[in-house]
Formats: sequence, C-alpha cells, structure tokens
Amino acid sequence: MTTVQTLIDERDINRGLSSFARILDQKRWDDLPTVFARHLTFNYGSAGEQEGMQALEAQMRQYLDVCGGTQHLIGSILVNVDGDRAESRAYVQARHQRRDDPAGAIFDSTGEYRDRWERRPEGWRIVRRDAIWFLHSGDPGVLAAEESQLG
Repeated sequence: MTTVQTLIDERDINRGLSSFARILDQKRWDDLPTVFARHLTFNYGSAGEQEGMQALEAQMRQYLDVCGGTQHLIGSILVNVDGDRAESRAYVQARHQRRDDPAGAIFDSTGEYRDRWERRPEGWRIVRRDAIWFLHSGDPGVLAAEESQLG
C-alpha cells in the first residue's frame, strides 16, 4: 500500500535526480553532496569501481571541464522505497558540445543510472550508483582535453 510518506520520498528522489542533471550542466561541483553521500561507491564504466566524493568529482570533471555546454536529460524514472532505503532506475541522455564551438561537434551518451539511496538527516542521498551505457554517438574528442588545454 502506498502511503503519503512514500509519495513524498519518491518526489524527493526524483528531485535529487533532476538536481544532479543541473549540477552537471552548470558545473557546480560543490553541490554534488546535495545528491550523493560523501562515502558513496560508484561505477561509471570507464574507470571501473570507485568510491568517495573526491573520486566522483574527479570523474565528472575529467570529462565535463574540457567540453563546452552539456545537457543531461533524466527520465523514465522508477523508484522503489523501503523505509529509509530506496532504489531508482532512470534513463539518461547526455549531450556534450565541443568547447568554444557552438555549431561544432557533439557527443551523446545514452544509458541508465541505477542508484541506491539512503535517507540521511540532511535528506535522501545516493550511496551507490551504476551507470550502464547503451550507446554513444558523435565525436568522442569533445570529451578529451586537447594539447592546448593541458598547457
């Protein structure tokens, strides 16, 4: 039976996922702890199993600090709440544009975020994320630092 509290919890988790997309697109790295627990574990695929907020920020910055504008769309969200724990599955479509080239190359990633959440005193936080990528298209060089940027 669905309770009002369950609906509130689902709404809060949905808002957390939406906030995460905006944090990435606005490169507000200091706001990552508003969505993730400081001692999280995660796997985004390319670097394998990782843990901690510092590693998460480094993972995000590695790709997003070298590209231009991005748009992360998160949808088809399923949330299952069980007391102070929850699981969510959400599709993600992430578009990345080449830096300083608004009409230039783009790179798209499409996949799913599979998250485990815990209710904390400060609210719901992701304690585990697995990013499952279905496909990539476009120019992957959009996400790579060029020699002139490494200078």
